[in-house]
Amino acid sequence: MSKAAELAKAGETLTNQPSGRKNIVTNGAMQVAQRSASVTGLGAASGYHTLDRFSVDIGATASAGRFTMTQTADGPSGFANCLKLDCTTADTSIAAGEALFIQQRFEGQDLQQLKKGTSDAESVTVSFYVKGDQAATYTCELFDHDNSRAIAQSFAVTTDWNRIELTFAADTTDPLNDDNALSFELAFWLHGGSTYTGGTFSSNAWKDNVQNTRLSDSQTSFFDSTDREFFITGVQMEIGSQATNFEHRSFGEELALCQRYFFIGCSSTDAHTGGMANGSFRTTSNAQVLQQHPVAMRTNPTTALRASGSVVIHDTNDGNNINVTAIDAVVNQSVKSTLFGLTLASASGVVGEGCWTYSAGGTPGITFDAEL
Repeated sequence: MSKAAELAKAGETLTNQPSGRKNIVTNGAMQVAQRSASVTGLGAASGYHTLDRFSVDIGATASAGRFTMTQTADGPSGFANCLKLDCTTADTSIAAGEALFIQQRFEGQDLQQLKKGTSDAESVTVSFYVKGDQAATYTCELFDHDNSRAIAQSFAVTTDWNRIELTFAADTTDPLNDDNALSFELAFWLHGGSTYTGGTFSSNAWKDNVQNTRLSDSQTSFFDSTDREFFITGVQMEIGSQATNFEHRSFGEELALCQRYFFIGCSSTDAHTGGMANGSFRTTSNAQVLQQHPVAMRTNPTTALRASGSVVIHDTNDGNNINVTAIDAVVNQSVKSTLFGLTLASASGVVGEGCWTYSAGGTPGITFDAEL
């Protein structure tokens, strides 16, 4: 390619960048961990555990392997935090349907700039910092849930922090839905049984999903030894064929982006400043409170009390405090607020009097979940 052509291509790449934020990934610097900074004994079920927007998927069959997932300060230069997985129970007898991958899921309406399914479809570059306690080969995959299509590339891990840069080809087949439902996924595969291997692994080629072609035969199993550790941070996904410098966002901005999908209300232990949900006693043993969401959520969230007795109702008239044992029915709800009932541990409320909630300690708060 001539120098003039190279410059033209570089200009095209910059022109194709969407206005505003270039990094499509939320919490790529692993700053926000609303649920917990560390959870042990994972591996039996999929779900969100520590770092916001990064969930764990274990495939069709739970492995005997177990691991700890932690937000840790052992990041490369320029990054205060990273996500760490530490194998605590090995699994050397791998069942066919076993899997382990870390993923971030996306709404289709947030990815229309990819122009997927058109002749103008854009390539995508994924970059991230990664290291392990020993050499390994893992897989980075993009998965189109709307059309069951996938593309993947292997990447090597060493004992030093390295930045991996992977450019994925554009897909001119099948567009993404323009809505707030699950549409697309970025996944880092660390383990997989024969259900996901054994076929022909085509690196960097979009294809209709065939399970046994998702991983190459060179894929390392994270569960092969309790010596295995995996560290990752600085995850970025952007339009174009070049990896640019990681886009750092403030903690406040990153937190707000995460709270579109999940937040914890009533987590302060101060009875006077922690009144996140306010309302009144409907009966002596039931209160009805309104929780304003910090941001508009993706959809109406589900609510859950993190632990019985971890939330307290404060009577604004006489100062009486009553433990909450359960969440009653949601009365009214939108993406901006939730009106719901709380069941009290004792019939000590005064009907009609005002009240607010705060944390009693332990595992505090009420969760509001609109995750994909």
